[in-house]
Order: sequence, then C-alpha cells, then structure tokens
Amino acid sequence: MTHSQHLLTGIELLQNPRTNKGTAFSMEEREKYGLTGLLPDVVETIDDQVQRALMQLGHKHSDIDRFVYLAGLADTNETLFFRLIMSDPVRFLPIVYDPTIGEACLKFSHIMRRTRGVYLSIDTKGKVDEALSHWPDTDVRFICVTNGGRILGLGDIGANGMGIPIGKLQLYTAAAGVPPQHLLPMFLDAGTNNEEVLNDPLYVGLRRRRPDTAELYAFVDEFVEAVQKRYPDCCLHFEDWTGSDAVHLLARYRDKVCCYNDDIQGTAGIALAGLINALKIKGGSLKDERIFFVGAGSAGIGLANLMVSEMVNEGLSEDEARSRISMFDEHGLLEQSRTDLFDFQKPYAHEHAPSRDLVASLKSTRPTTLIGVSTVGRLFTQEVVETMADVNARPVIFALSNPTEHAECTAEEAYKWSKGSAIYAAGVQFPPVHLGARTYLPGQANNLYVFPAVAMAVYATRATRVPDELFIEAARAVADQVPQDLLDQGCLFPPQADILATSIETAARVSGKVFDLGLARIDRPGDLKQLIEAHVYKAEYQSVS
Repeated sequence: MTHSQHLLTGIELLQNPRTNKGTAFSMEEREKYGLTGLLPDVVETIDDQVQRALMQLGHKHSDIDRFVYLAGLADTNETLFFRLIMSDPVRFLPIVYDPTIGEACLKFSHIMRRTRGVYLSIDTKGKVDEALSHWPDTDVRFICVTNGGRILGLGDIGANGMGIPIGKLQLYTAAAGVPPQHLLPMFLDAGTNNEEVLNDPLYVGLRRRRPDTAELYAFVDEFVEAVQKRYPDCCLHFEDWTGSDAVHLLARYRDKVCCYNDDIQGTAGIALAGLINALKIKGGSLKDERIFFVGAGSAGIGLANLMVSEMVNEGLSEDEARSRISMFDEHGLLEQSRTDLFDFQKPYAHEHAPSRDLVASLKSTRPTTLIGVSTVGRLFTQEVVETMADVNARPVIFALSNPTEHAECTAEEAYKWSKGSAIYAAGVQFPPVHLGARTYLPGQANNLYVFPAVAMAVYATRATRVPDELFIEAARAVADQVPQDLLDQGCLFPPQADILATSIETAARVSGKVFDLGLARIDRPGDLKQLIEAHVYKAEYQSVS
C-alpha cells in the first residue's frame, strides 16, 4: 500500500477498493484502524471470499448480469476481483471482456453503477493538465484511451465505449500480472455522431456531434503533452478509434512518445502468431504466402504492415512483400484506379481490374490465406470458403471480427465447406467441431495473448517506445508455446487456462527485444524471465501495517 493509503482508517479503509479486505481484516487490524463494529465478527481468508463470490455468481442468469456483478466487485474489493478472475481465466475473461463486453458497452450508460477512470471532455480543452491532476495516483504507467469512435464491430457509440479501456486494463493484470495501481482507463469525449446514443436520456457522454479532424487532433495533442508532463513513465495505449484516426494518431506520436495501438499492432501480432503456426501445419514460409484481407481499415492495414515487416525479415524487399498482399473493402478490391483511398491504403492498391465481387477477386488473386477484419458477419459465404479450398490444399481462413455475430464465418462453416481442409481461427471462441472421424479445435486469435504481455515487458523494462518489432517478437513467442498435439487438432494458440504463464514467457521474450533495441531505461539483467516474475502482481491481501 502507498503512504497515502496507510492514512486511511475506519469506513474509508473499507470504501477504498484497493485497501478493502472486507471480512479478511484481522482482529488486530480492526482494532488498530478503527474497524471494530464495522465488520461481522468472522475473520475469513481471501479464498473463503472467493467461494462466496462464486456462489453469488451462480445465481446470475446471464453473462451481462455476471459482468455487472464483477464490475461491482472490482469497485469494492480490487484484490478479491482479480483473485477470482485469475483463478479461472477460461471462465471469467469472456465475461469481463470479449464477447460480453460488446453487450456491456451497448448498455454502458444504463448499467453503470460507479465511475471508473478519467473522462476528459473536449470542453476542458486548455485545462487538460488540471483535470488530470484530480486523479489520485501519481505513478501511472499505462493509460488506455479511446474516443469511442469504433468500438469492436459496433461502430461509434460515444462514451459507452469507456467499457473497453476499463476491460482492456483489467486484462493487463489478469492475463499478464501488470499491477493495477499503475493503470488508468480514460475516455476522450469529443461527442458522437450516433443519433440513437445522443437521444438516449440516460447517455453519460457529451451531447454534441464530433468535431472536425483539426479540432480533435489539437485536443489529443494537448492530452498527450499533459500526460508526458504529469506521468513521464507512462505508455499510451490507443484503443478503438475510427480507422483513419487510429492510423494517423499512431503515426503522429509513435516516434515521439511511448505509445501503441492495440487494434493495429496487437491484432496484427496475434494474427501473425496464428499464421506462423498455420505454416507449421501446412508447411512453407510467410514470404511465400499470398494474403488477402477483407477489410482495409486500421486493423487490416496494421496486420498487412506487420506481415510486410516479417516478410522483409525473411529476405523480401518491401515492394515484393506488399505485392503479396491484396485488400478488399466495402467498395471492392484496392487497385490503382480507385480515387477514394486513404494514404495508408495506397501501398496495397495494385494493378488489377476494378472488382466489387469478392469471389471473383479471390479467383483472380488466388490467395493462400484469407483474413477477415470487415466487421460484417457471415461475409465468408460457402462460395468464398469453397473458392479458397479450390485453389489451396490447406487454405488458411481467419475470421477475426467480433463480437460473435460479426465473425465472417463460424468454425463449423469453415471446416464443413472446406471439407476439413481449412486451417481456421476466429476473433471469438467457437466450440470444437466434429466432422467425420475428426475433431477440430478452432483457436481464438485473441489480442489478450499479445498486448498484456507487451505491456508487462514495457512496464518491467521502462521502455521508451513500443515499435512493431516488439509485437513481432510477441507473435513468435506466443506461437512457440502451442504444443504439437494442439496443432494437430488445428488449434493455433495456447490454452487460455495457462494465460498468465504464457504471458510471462512472452513478456520475457519481448523484454529481450526491448534491450536489443536499446529502448530500456534499466540495465539488462542476466535472467529476463526472473525480471518479469519480479514485477508480477499477486492477488493477495497485504498487511495494512
């Protein structure tokens, strides 16, 4: 506990989620800190409290009800919250984050019980530093910040998107052990263009339409500058901004401050990990792949750019690598005659006849790997999957959009329509698929394998920047931790039950890359895994004294 927390006594000690232990306060602590009479007479262990929480969760009838319960637990007893969800990550991570987080964000203004984090309105422009000063913790190491512009596959939902930074930072701790006291969720409220949200009488955000780009970026500039001044060791995690803003803001700051964008770099990292393992199954090298992206926004471009970087590592020139990547968006194939492309899309617009027909485009480009980041559910029809199987003995098909209803195809559809030849992964978890005598285990290309581990490496090394090389190393480390028996069943990612151990190993690998690149602000230790383990948060009550 910090010095300021030592000063808390009595009811204040119980009402602070970071210091509250509830019935686990010892009799000596109760006497010393004015708690006598404020608690039942019993003294329990944290594991006793976990059992009670499990019993209470058992009475909930839906995952959104369980989400609300767990949010309330986090607001009252942070240690118990993390002890609970880290005890069974397979069960609880899908509740505190994807896929339940999608429904929670849509209902955020209605289910909110207590505010968490910082809300910075564009109306505070010129006073951002003063607003940040109201946050009580001074050693903030990570700020996960969104403007709610493109939440999951849900689009612009304004302040309702605050559920994402809250959930993402909880995954930092639950999946990789980053101490929660250094984490700050934040919403930069510049309005919303969603009329349904604006007309909701319970909406908790700013009731105005979004500003133009110049006004928004001036606001973000002030925010970034204030963070550098107030929290010099802080890394900014940009999350769920609109596609063009996501790309442009990352380019604006990545060489100046410690920052990254999970939708661009984290999604790319987990997709690369999946592709590395897909190539172990079917054979071949990444530089020989022909990759077709459906969706050319920030996620698609981020994936493409990281794939290009790894192909260059394998010996191709940048031009050669880009030539092996095709992209398709709502207006059709990216090709050189199109005049509606963003600057970051143009490197992937090749010489090709215009086409708005996905199947025809697949037949003409003959890709080996099909990656969906379109947010359009069931876009990969039977004809699409059969086309991929017709031109490949083992087609790689990644349907990465989420939540579940936005997945481009289900695991069952991919395996059935390809007659079992597809190597498949999705952005959400699908159940095992039984086809003939075989059982397939579809993997979830979940960013939680990547960004918490990268964050832990940044935290432990006090890295000054977060370049793409860290995400490439994370991808390799994640891929290396999938045992052969899972690969044989088509599973491309490690078991989520072992997520903390997986993340520690990945973070150790990534921290090595931080040192190799000269980005660390500490001396390189002899044992990198020991460095990471020394920084891992443990969900255990600390003595008050």
